[in-house]
Amino acid sequence: MPDDFIGELPRARLFDLVKSLVNRKKSGMVLIRGTEIGELHIEGGNIIHAKNGESSGEDAILAMMDWHKGRVTFDWESTTEERTVRMSTEQVLQHWAEREEEWNKIREVIPSADVAFRIPIDSTGEDRNIPGDQWRVLTLSNGTRAVSEVADALGWDVFKVSKTICKMVQAGLLEKAEAKPSLGKMVDADFFPMIETELKKVLGPIGPIIVDDKIAEFGESRDAFPRERVQDFVKAIGEEISDDAKRDEFAIGIAVSLLENGYKF
Repeated sequence: MPDDFIGELPRARLFDLVKSLVNRKKSGMVLIRGTEIGELHIEGGNIIHAKNGESSGEDAILAMMDWHKGRVTFDWESTTEERTVRMSTEQVLQHWAEREEEWNKIREVIPSADVAFRIPIDSTGEDRNIPGDQWRVLTLSNGTRAVSEVADALGWDVFKVSKTICKMVQAGLLEKAEAKPSLGKMVDADFFPMIETELKKVLGPIGPIIVDDKIAEFGESRDAFPRERVQDFVKAIGEEISDDAKRDEFAIGIAVSLLENGYKF
C-alpha cells in the first residue's frame, strides 16, 4: 500500500494537512495512527467518508478535529464506495476552522489535558448561580485530577471538559493547581540522550523532537525528571512509533541501555 508520510501531530496540524489535499483536488485516504486510528477519504478534493472506531461520517471527523498526537500518512491509491459524509467539504472545513480557533483560545488557559484544576483557595464563598455541567466538573476538580481524567469520569470528550473549565477559570470558579514537586531521585544527565539515540535508530532525526514534546506533555523538564516516571515515559515514547517492528527494536534497545545504566523496574 503506497502510504506517503505527510506529517506528525502535533508538529503539523491535521486541519492544515487535510485542507492542503482538498485544495489540490487529491484523491486517496488520510490515515492517522496515534492513540486511536482514523481514516478520512478524499475524492477529487471532496471529503466523502470518515471512520474512527465505531463512529463514521461527520461524527468521526468531529472526533478527529481534537486529535493532537499521531502519525499521518496518505494512501493515494486507496478508494472506497462508502459515502458517510453528508455535509459539503466547504462546511466541514469551516466547522473545523472554527473548532481550531476555539482550541487556540482554550490552550491559553489549559495548555495540556494533563493539567489539574481546583477551587481557588482565596474564594470568597459568595453564592453563585452555577450551571449543571459546571457543577459536575467542579465536584471532580480536586487539584490532582487532570482534565483528561475529569473527561473520562464524566464520559465527555476532552474538548467539552476543556471548554467548560476555561469558562469556570474566567469566572473565578477554578484555578490551575500547582504541580507538586517530586521528592524522589531524578534521572541522570545521560538519560534523555540515551533515549534520543535509540529513537533516532528507528525514526531518524525526528527523535529528539518527539522526546521534547513528550517531556512537555509530562509537565516535567530535562533538568529535573523523576526516576519514578521513567517507565511511563519510555512506554509513552514507544506509543509514538507506529511500525510494530521498529517499536520492538526500540523497546529492546532502550531496555538494554537502561539496565546498563542502572535503571531497574
